[in-house]
Amino acid sequence: MTKNLHEKLTSADIGKLWVAYMGNSLGERVLSYYLQHIDDKDIKKVLEFALNTSQSLLEKIKEIFIQENIPLPVGLTEEDVNFDAPRLFSDEFYLHYLRYTGKAGFSIYSIALPLMLREDVRDFFIYALHQNIQLITKVNELMKAKSFSTKPPLIPIPEKVDFIKKQHYLNGFFGHIRPPHALEITHLYDTIDSNITSRALLIAFSQVAESDQIRKFFIRGKEITAKHLEDCSQQLNKENLPSPSLLDHLVTTSTISPFSDKLMLYHKIDMFSVKIRSYGNAISLNGRRDLMTMYTKILKDIFLYVEDGGNIMIDQGWMEQPPKAADRDSLASK
Repeated sequence: MTKNLHEKLTSADIGKLWVAYMGNSLGERVLSYYLQHIDDKDIKKVLEFALNTSQSLLEKIKEIFIQENIPLPVGLTEEDVNFDAPRLFSDEFYLHYLRYTGKAGFSIYSIALPLMLREDVRDFFIYALHQNIQLITKVNELMKAKSFSTKPPLIPIPEKVDFIKKQHYLNGFFGHIRPPHALEITHLYDTIDSNITSRALLIAFSQVAESDQIRKFFIRGKEITAKHLEDCSQQLNKENLPSPSLLDHLVTTSTISPFSDKLMLYHKIDMFSVKIRSYGNAISLNGRRDLMTMYTKILKDIFLYVEDGGNIMIDQGWMEQPPKAADRDSLASK
């Protein structure tokens, strides 16, 4: 990557590269541990592809940051992983985890790409997005082959094109309430699909966390996630539509942590933040008032949870500050 070095990196370039570095430093640590406890050869190949991708992306970001004299983030290090810890998850869980975190990758890379004007940075995000597409494809194909996945609900094929004629189409509490349309069903399913993996991860983390405060934080996260799962599943079930099953049984009974409290706390704050984007997308494509109200309540829960987690990170001295604008008031006071 030596193209267009006369162009200064923009805030979008630096910010998106920074968050990609942090996410992949986490991925490198978690996936390295998973590969210490894997029996299924097919799943192992996908894990190796994911790990190689994270390591490749880290190296490409390092190259750009070094060229631009930008300090490398600390991120997550080998000190945050205990490779001697026993197995915490079954092999099947790894595929659900890769799909769960792969969605987060899409939310970073696809949003970043249109903002990248410098060629080398744009090439990086094209590469990152391409690798993520390959990963998700491998994961979905293997989950289908092993019957680990639940398909999104089936709906009737429309017989003709129709137009909305009455305002009660937006109803959700009173009067005639229409069945959910395809996009509403899609995002309810996607929310459940992500939350069943999040719940299993929170169960695992609450079993092994060393700090009582952080353990309680994970238990609270599990309870919040369980309520959101119930709310979204009810929306599908009352329409006689299926929803994915829980993955709690894919967590072992180990109480020895493979990860530092810092890594686990950062992981859940990061993934709950991704939920905010996911629910925002669901709201934007929603057309029923009851679903809008449900998502608004869910977002409030997540905002408060992420804020409390951030405060714990700050108190522990674990939260790295992203690159920021110049503090002109501070400079003027010197």
